[in-house]
Amino acid sequence: MPDWLVEHGIGESRALLVEGDDILAARLRWPGDLPVGSRAQAVLVSKPAGRSRGLARMANGTELMVDRIPAHCNEGAAVPLVVTRAAIAERGRFKRAQARVVEDTDNSPSQQADDVFAMGDTVRRLPAGAWEEVWHTASAGEVAFAGGALLFSVTPAMTLIDIDGDRPPRELALAAVPEIARWLRLFDLGGSIGIDFPTLATKADRKAVDAALDAALGGWPHERTAMNGFGFVHIVARLDGPSLLHRFATARIGAAARMALRRAELVEGPGATLLTVHPAVKAKLKPEWLSELERRTARRVRIEIDPGLAIEAATAQIVAHDD
Repeated sequence: MPDWLVEHGIGESRALLVEGDDILAARLRWPGDLPVGSRAQAVLVSKPAGRSRGLARMANGTELMVDRIPAHCNEGAAVPLVVTRAAIAERGRFKRAQARVVEDTDNSPSQQADDVFAMGDTVRRLPAGAWEEVWHTASAGEVAFAGGALLFSVTPAMTLIDIDGDRPPRELALAAVPEIARWLRLFDLGGSIGIDFPTLATKADRKAVDAALDAALGGWPHERTAMNGFGFVHIVARLDGPSLLHRFATARIGAAARMALRRAELVEGPGATLLTVHPAVKAKLKPEWLSELERRTARRVRIEIDPGLAIEAATAQIVAHDD
């Protein structure tokens, strides 16, 4: 049976669903995330008269949009909440998490029941190279396969997947299906997803691709349309939190800073850790993160900047102590 393996890193936790040598799915969580099913305590700070929708604020300042507010709950009241849609950062705007008030009779399961970060097997290190493959692919937003490629674009309306290649349209579309199914899970994609297949002239060809999608996406909860005459398929899936693609679209430097710390934690040997990063990444390295890195490695950490280094290309190595 597949198992979730969880690596609690500095500034983030990473999870991979592993079956033998195969990586089936991936998830990423940053401190402060409120995935679907999370319970929270908040104060109702806004509830327009005659409305059942308002705004609540947690003690740490996090704001949530609240639906189905009971009539007896007024502004200033402390309310227990359950998150029904995670917060999502998009280019130019931020969508607050959505929640509803938890009634005394509410027997819905808590987020803990299916939270892979709480229920998975915690490991010191994920399988060698596995997280790196997922991370770099999400950073590039492109998946190559024989004769073609998937190009992922995050937009405010939906995540778009464009299929490009030099194979005949039907052959290209069918070859793309298993890669789409694999990377939807590896990127932890949810919400509204559009797939732009090559235009297929015959109804029989479109039905063949629909059937292939049915088989490839079996067991992955979603709803979707049949392919239209222009090759477009619309998928809607549960949104638990930001996908890896959304992280890179809205917080690329923060993601790169966390990966830089992971690389520094992975190097071994006596001496000091020299971490070389782009200046923008250095600005994202929190003092408490660097202190935690020194604690975990039992080595002093030196940071050097290189403006010519790509954001994602931090390097870590062991060097002699200065003293």
